Amino acid sequence: MSETEVLKTPLHGLHLELGARMTPFAGYDMPLQYGLGILKEHLHTRDQAGLFDVSHMGQVALRPRSGDIADAALALERLVPVDILGLAEGRQRYALFTNRAGGIEDDLMVANRADHLFVVVNAACKEVDFAHMQTHLSDACEVEWLDGRALLALQGPKAEAALAALAPGCAAMRFMDVSTLNVNGVDCVVSRSGYSGEDGYEISVPEGAAAGLARALLEHEAVEPIGLGARDSLRLEAGLCLYGADLDPATSPVEASLTWAIQKARRTGGAREGGFPGAERILRELAEGPARKRVGILPEGRAPVRGGAELFADEDGGAPIGSVTSGAFGPSLGGPMAMGYVAATHAATGTPLFAEVRGKRLAVQVADMPFITPGYKRN
Repeated sequence: MSETEVLKTPLHGLHLELGARMTPFAGYDMPLQYGLGILKEHLHTRDQAGLFDVSHMGQVALRPRSGDIADAALALERLVPVDILGLAEGRQRYALFTNRAGGIEDDLMVANRADHLFVVVNAACKEVDFAHMQTHLSDACEVEWLDGRALLALQGPKAEAALAALAPGCAAMRFMDVSTLNVNGVDCVVSRSGYSGEDGYEISVPEGAAAGLARALLEHEAVEPIGLGARDSLRLEAGLCLYGADLDPATSPVEASLTWAIQKARRTGGAREGGFPGAERILRELAEGPARKRVGILPEGRAPVRGGAELFADEDGGAPIGSVTSGAFGPSLGGPMAMGYVAATHAATGTPLFAEVRGKRLAVQVADMPFITPGYKRN
């Protein structure tokens, strides 16, 4: 892609038809908001159901050359500190590409589709990620770019009802299940997952059928189109990271408070200990603790604290002990919220800190995340 070229998803025409305010994002012309506006779109998703276009993200199939899915799983484990071999058929797991220094190159989702692994990566990283997988996995896998597919996310407590009207089988799925379902007359790869903190689904659909599926979902009385603005505030309330803001190549999974994503099998003493890039640092930090940690931050006032704001232990003087990586107003929370990194000595919940905003230090407090109670269907 040239520097001046702006890409469009298969739903671009529908966004314009629906009156979306568009914005450039990761090289694509994407909807920032629709007629409801960001605040109402956020609250509608929490209360009913929102439909998001996430077709800018990358979709990849890893097909084992041997025909044995275990070989694809073991190959991918060379690149991630995650138990892929133990991922059951029809299940999905969060994973991280790490580098030799133990930092995070991208975060991704991996699903076991019985005869291949289905991988979804971030839009801004997808070309680099695909090349990374080709370089390191081609001996064991055919690395296939699924460029003829769109991706929709249906999120919110009424997502099940809306999707079940088109695909009744979705109701039996639980959080992180993945299945092939006929949706609106088209076979789709559906996962019960998302990026909002709510129950919901992500639907991989052939690009030619994407607009028709989106229109069919929007016909349900509970569903409204939702843009990137509300997507960001929803994920921040849910304590979910945004790559490039909260995660980067210098930050380890342990610093990022993502140790839950590193299963026992890949840790020290596990069945397949280490063997991933940066294992020495990551396993050491798991044992000894990191020097800094990602934490939730709640400002005491009403003023928002945005990404880039430095954090201090004292109201006056002293060197910064951390910084904010994401910050916004939380419509469901009813106030400002943020996340960022602080020295481990100041990472305990309830620790009072100060954020520097326009030359003034505002009182904030380290807080638990997520800021809302997630609505995932686990049973």
